[in-house]
This record gives sequence, C-alpha cells and structure tokens, in this order.
Amino acid sequence: MQVRLDKFLADAGIGTRSEVKSIIKRKAVTINGICAAKPEIKITPDEDEIAVNGTLVTMRGSVTYLLHKPAGYVCAVKDDRFPTVMEFVPQSRDLFPVGRLDKDTEGLLLITNDGGMAHRMLSPRSHVDKTYLAVLDRPAERAYADLFSAGVEIGDDTPTLPAGFVICGEDSRECEYLPEEYRADSGSGRVVLLTIQEGRYHQVKRMFHAVGNEVIYLKRLSFGALVLPTSLKKGEAICVEMPPMGLRPHFFKVPEKENIDDLKVNIEALKF
Repeated sequence: MQVRLDKFLADAGIGTRSEVKSIIKRKAVTINGICAAKPEIKITPDEDEIAVNGTLVTMRGSVTYLLHKPAGYVCAVKDDRFPTVMEFVPQSRDLFPVGRLDKDTEGLLLITNDGGMAHRMLSPRSHVDKTYLAVLDRPAERAYADLFSAGVEIGDDTPTLPAGFVICGEDSRECEYLPEEYRADSGSGRVVLLTIQEGRYHQVKRMFHAVGNEVIYLKRLSFGALVLPTSLKKGEAICVEMPPMGLRPHFFKVPEKENIDDLKVNIEALKF
C-alpha cells in the first residue's frame, strides 16, 4: 500500500507533519538513496528504503505506557485550560490516553498509539474490570455490597452494571496506595475498593452519592489485568506489554520492588 512520504515520516515519529515537511525541504530525506523533492511523493513502506540524514526509518510498532497519573492533570492530548497527562510520556503525535480519569483522580492510566487495543479495553462488550481505591466522607455500610451488586440509579437512562465492593481493613494491602494524609483512615471503614466494568461520567463518585456517601479521594489501582505498581511514583510512566484479555489482578500479589526501567507485566503474579 502506498502512502505519502510526509505521513509515513510523521507516523514513524520523526516529527509533526509540518516539521517533516521542513526536513524534506532541507533535502535531508532520501528514497532508495535519491533525495526526496516533495512531501506528497507516494512511497511503498514495505519496498522503499527511507532515510533521514542517512539513518534508515522504519514504521514504529505499537507502544503502551502505564502512567501513575497525579491529580491536577486532564486526560486529553491537548487542553487550553489545564495541563495534560501527555507531559509525562515521550512527545509523539499519535499517542493518546485510553479513556479518562477525572482531573482530581489519581492512579493507573494507559497512554498508547494502539487504537485496536484501546477499543478493546474500552468497549462495553469486553467487560474489562477497573478497580478504584476510594476514601469516603463517612464509614461505608456493608449493605453497599448488595446495592452495587444489583446496580444503582445514578441519574442515567439505565442503572449501573453490577459492581464489586470491599471495605478495606486496617492491614489491607491496598492501603499502601493511600497518601500519607489518609493513612490514619485505614481500618476506619472509610477506605474501600470498587470494581466496575463501565466508564460513565464521574461514575464512582455518583455511585457513592447514590447510596448517601461522598468520595473525598479516588485512585485507580487496576485496568484489566494491569495493576499500578506500588513503586511507581506519581508522574512516572513505564512501557508495558499488554497481557491477554480476560486476566484479572489479585491485589495481594502486586509486586513491590519492580525495576521501573525494565518492568514488564508479570502475568502469573496477576492471576487469581
């Protein structure tokens, strides 16, 4: 299949479309050893050899980053009002966040250039689990488990899908994810886990509001089989290989001391 030279170079991460055109204009790009004259020239990536300043360019494969999103950043490629999560990953025109976390929500966020993977992770048909750690305004009631399991009305056309709910005990492993200011709440009944398979607007906050409580702190711990490493600091991102769909995390087996630079998801450690 033939593509424009400037599109090929931009998709390969050489630069934006305008930056690539400037590079071509400077006669820094060759096609099979011959200087490229125009950005609109059609090439066949599987057959032609494209080089920039003598270095061969190949199509970049898919890449996915797991980011520990800090509060205060919006999940968008660009935003005129607030800083975006794209500040924490290498600059590339084709990277985008997989879904959204609220501006004040922390935790696991995927950023990728793999549109197919993103669609599979976000599609309602995939039933991908997303687990959140929340600190509530007042102690949770055990009745929440039955309410969330049955689905609750949050003001949409339909109730929420069944969701999993757990009140964290004082020694719960998940409490390690709490900021220092909320560590004293461990075992108070105010620290809970909620697992949902949807991604409605402000869904977790609206679900707790529907049962008479409010969320004062929220962090996503897992997305599908991927779990937020406890050693990954806010604002840090690591490259990950996507595990097979359908695996689910077990929080008591989350690794503690990964080598952040070399981390790859340990599938066995994430199985029930």
